[in-house]
Amino acid sequence: MYGLEICAAAGLPTGTIHPILARFEGLGWLTSHWEDADPHEKGRPRRRYYRLTPDGIVQARDALATAHTQVARISAARRGLLGGTA
Repeated sequence: MYGLEICAAAGLPTGTIHPILARFEGLGWLTSHWEDADPHEKGRPRRRYYRLTPDGIVQARDALATAHTQVARISAARRGLLGGTA
């Protein structure tokens, strides 16, 4: 995916996503490359494409599993506080 595509999918502005992408690339979780395209021919700026590395895939899976566990705990706590309805 290219940078602005990631921003749109996440629903976040470039000023939020691009620093995160740069940080992940610095950690070795992503690789990136500029497309080989002439901006004048395309009528738009060149796109920078990002891809998860094998380590990045592991880190992403771990982060998603952790987030899922936290959401499940919060949901269970809400159900308990609300008497089983939530």
